[in-house]
Amino acid sequence: MNRFFCKSPQIVEDTLIITDRDKVSHIRKVLCLRPKEELVVFDSNGIEYHCIIESFAKGVTLRIKNKILSVKNIHQLSLSIACAIPKNAKFDDIVDKLTQLGADRIIPLISHRVVVKLDRAKAEERLKRWRKIAESASQQSQRNKVAVIEPVTKFDEIFKLDKGFDLKLIPTLTGLRKPLKEIISEVTCTHKVLVLIGPEGDFTEREVEIAKNSGFIPVSLGDLVLRVDTAAIAIAAALHLGTVLKTG
Repeated sequence: MNRFFCKSPQIVEDTLIITDRDKVSHIRKVLCLRPKEELVVFDSNGIEYHCIIESFAKGVTLRIKNKILSVKNIHQLSLSIACAIPKNAKFDDIVDKLTQLGADRIIPLISHRVVVKLDRAKAEERLKRWRKIAESASQQSQRNKVAVIEPVTKFDEIFKLDKGFDLKLIPTLTGLRKPLKEIISEVTCTHKVLVLIGPEGDFTEREVEIAKNSGFIPVSLGDLVLRVDTAAIAIAAALHLGTVLKTG
């Protein structure tokens, strides 16, 4: 069934109205839905509204059949990934894939070796696009909440955000590292995990030391050197699968 995210839906008794132009256009012109057809709306609190389309008089007017507090993903770990922004438009794909893999928070990261330069206007423009991609990917993958996309963040500022995590990882290519499979064997669905993904050329030695001093564990993703987007997707998939297998 088609799903749509509305941060704060307009609800009066058993009627819900969607007024967002993009969503209205998608429902009418792309999906070609008609009155009496069903769809699901979910909000920022994880509440799902199972609805029937009544009319298109004021956007999309829906009659609520029932509403439930979704419990999807309640047994999955809480995963935040701060990922260095790669060249070209690959961060769009990173947001899309990490959202589908259940990441709760994605942080576009600027570290020393990141070559992408974004002024304030470009950063805000990209952030808007990434948030739309996360919303679309959340709907497509039937998540009960949309992944949070943070503003572009400099490496040294990450450590202001790293409070409250049970496990903090920094994959790197050099130095003493733990194998990822060893880490996964220790992770449970109750963990809150933060992962830093470096740029082409890896983090600098200084950055790794700063992270270690802040409680991050250096890890190895294996013998192969992965691109930024591949590394982010690989570790998210491994952590997600590891906890899913443990919970059955």
